[in-house]
Amino acid sequence: MSENKIKMPTEVVDLPSQGLVYPKTSPLSSGKIEMKYMTAREEDILTNQNYISNGTVLDKLMQSLIVTDIDYNELIIGDKNAIMVAARILGYGKDYSFNYRGEEYSVDLSKLENKQIDESLFQKGENEFSFVLPSTNTPITFKLLTHGDEKKIDKELIGLKKINKDSSPELSTRLKYMITSVNGDRETKTIREFVDNYLLARDSRALREYIKKTQPDVDLTFTTNSEEEVAIPIGLSFFWPDIWGNPSSTS
Repeated sequence: MSENKIKMPTEVVDLPSQGLVYPKTSPLSSGKIEMKYMTAREEDILTNQNYISNGTVLDKLMQSLIVTDIDYNELIIGDKNAIMVAARILGYGKDYSFNYRGEEYSVDLSKLENKQIDESLFQKGENEFSFVLPSTNTPITFKLLTHGDEKKIDKELIGLKKINKDSSPELSTRLKYMITSVNGDRETKTIREFVDNYLLARDSRALREYIKKTQPDVDLTFTTNSEEEVAIPIGLSFFWPDIWGNPSSTS
């Protein structure tokens, strides 16, 4: 066997957050991440039935492709989306075809751009932002959800469903993880009671709209033939369309 080790080709991906939300000690604070090209090993991950059934297959794929030594749970969702698009391009090319409401569309993924962010809203190295709820003038702080937060939210929602199968508290649960203080009070109990009992619907909507504007992300929107702007559907077929078939129509 040759002593020369085959070097795996890699690419550096720019993160939508520019690394602004990560502590200086994290490699993610550079605003870049190194990824390798997809191999047969990653195709095995994509077809692993255990990963598919428990909903972890795409995260297992990303973790296998990321070369930079990071804590995957630290990634904010917008950065994770950008990594997912990069993984698809590196694995199967930039052209992606899909079905939306019975019509076929094709997009060039390499032309997708990261959303513009207002850097003045960010404090380098901190994932926390300030907002005053417009109806009650209540000052709060919030964070951008990370992959680790999403796992905790999913676990909590599963537990709540076991208690009451008819409950659907996803929105309020996510807000409980996003909000980090209310009137300067950082107690988890205070935040949860505030969301459940005192957060007006109009303030909740204003907060969510502000978070959407603040959050770094890759712009995944495309325009349909009827001039409707919708999100590009991402699932297993995003990575392996010839095996999994086209995504089902998105309503």
